[in-house]
Amino acid sequence: MDDNTRQAARLWTLAQPVVSAFVTSVVRDFSARDDVLQEVAVAVIESFDRYDSSQSFVGWALGIARNQVGLYLRRVRRNRLVFDDETIGCLASAFGAVSADESPKLDFLQECLRGLEGRARELCDLRYRHDLKPAAIAEAVGMTANSVAKALQRIRDQLRECIERKAAAAGTTA
Repeated sequence: MDDNTRQAARLWTLAQPVVSAFVTSVVRDFSARDDVLQEVAVAVIESFDRYDSSQSFVGWALGIARNQVGLYLRRVRRNRLVFDDETIGCLASAFGAVSADESPKLDFLQECLRGLEGRARELCDLRYRHDLKPAAIAEAVGMTANSVAKALQRIRDQLRECIERKAAAAGTTA
């Protein structure tokens, strides 16, 4: 791997959570979302030689993501109502604006998520990695949908408190 590709991969690793959140906000189908994100990653690596290092890499990657999302939406537009180009542009701008402020919080969240064990980890994985609704989770784990919703709320509260503790210890705001 040459230095240029190595640098592209390093920067992509840092930008990927923000780009993924943007793609997720527009592409609701779990499988299609993964496909679009892979297409973005490939486009970022392939076009890295055109990246201007005086500009924000996250902003540049979001521009590529915006184009890839646009291509995806044009492919599926005939099947259902989807966002127009202006709305997608607004979303990309919004994600770019908050990415710098949110980066430490995302790191804290990752640490807090690693601390989850047992049922809490399982419920989070089913809800947020597999994009299942509480009713489907309830069926999978033998709980009621109401119990799953309450458990997820307690887990979110626990994660928020964990992030706030870590932010306070680091001297930042959560």
